[in-house]
Amino acid sequence: MDYRVYKLAFRGAVHFGKNSLEDGENAFCADTLFSALCQEAIKRGKGVLDELYQYAQNGELLFSDAFPYMGDTYYLPKPVKRIETGDNQGDSVVKKAYKKLKYIPAEQLEVYLRGEYDVLGTRENGELGRFEMKVSAAVRGEDETLPYRVGCYYYNEGNGLYIIVGYENQGALQLAEELLESLEFSGIGGKRTAGLGKFTLQSGKLPVNIKERLGGSGKVYMTLSVSLPLDDELETALKGAEYLLCKRSGFVASDKYAREQRRKKDLYVLKAGSCVKTRYRGAVYDVAEQGGLHPVYRYAKPMFLEVGE
Repeated sequence: MDYRVYKLAFRGAVHFGKNSLEDGENAFCADTLFSALCQEAIKRGKGVLDELYQYAQNGELLFSDAFPYMGDTYYLPKPVKRIETGDNQGDSVVKKAYKKLKYIPAEQLEVYLRGEYDVLGTRENGELGRFEMKVSAAVRGEDETLPYRVGCYYYNEGNGLYIIVGYENQGALQLAEELLESLEFSGIGGKRTAGLGKFTLQSGKLPVNIKERLGGSGKVYMTLSVSLPLDDELETALKGAEYLLCKRSGFVASDKYAREQRRKKDLYVLKAGSCVKTRYRGAVYDVAEQGGLHPVYRYAKPMFLEVGE
C-alpha cells in the first residue's frame, strides 16, 4: 500500500463536536472525515458513494484521523504503550506531563519509544491555536430570536491538521482526492452553514521514519484511526493490546434518510494511539437505525504504524 499526506489549512474557525455545542475539539476522527466524504459522494450520485464504500470496505482506501501540524512539524498521537523513562520514573512532575501529553512530533517517535523524550520541553498545545466562544442567534418566526453559543477553534498562522491516505491503486486515490477537493468548499465539522470548517487542501511530505513504519513489520502496532475489529477478530486483536475506547455517536446528516432528524447507532471503537500485537481488518459499519431509507456508514478501519519489535 502507498500513502499520501494532505494538509488542511483552515481559512477560519472550526467546530468539532465534543459534549455540547459550547464545547469542542481541535481535531477530528477518521469516521468524521469519511462521513463528510460520503456526503460529497452523494452529490455526485449513488454510484460514487458505492464506489467509495467498496474501496474503503475492501481495504483499498484507508484514512487516518486528523492530527495537528505546526509549520513543518507533523504530530502523531501518543502511543497507548508503557514506556520506560529511566531515572525519571519516580518524578511526579514528569509522570503528570506524560499523562497530559496527547501528541508527539513525528520525528521524535523513536526518541519517545526509547523513553528519552523531553516531555517537559515539548511545545505547548496553545501554540497550535485557541478556543473562542461565538454567540449566534437562531431566528424563530418573524420576530423571535434565540441566542446560542458555539465553541470555535482558530488555528494559529502556519498551523492546521493533516491526514494520511493509504491507497492500493490510482483509481482509489483519484476518488479520494476529488472528494477532498470538493470538501474544501463544503467544509468539515459542525455549523458549516455558518461558514465554519472550510479549508485549503495542500499536499504534504510524509516523514521518512513514518513512511517506513507504515509499511514495517514488528511485534507492536499503533492505530492511526478510530477502528473496531470484526467479531471474529476481536479476541485475537485485543490479546496483549493496550488501548483506549471511545463512543462514537451523533445524528444522520443526510436529509434523504428520514423526514425527521434521526440518531445513528452508537459504536464503541478503539481510539487512535491504541497499540495491538495482531493486525486486524476492521470494517465500515452500517449504523442506521431501523426505518431509515438508506445505509449510514461509520468508518472503523485501522491504519497501522509499527512501534515495537
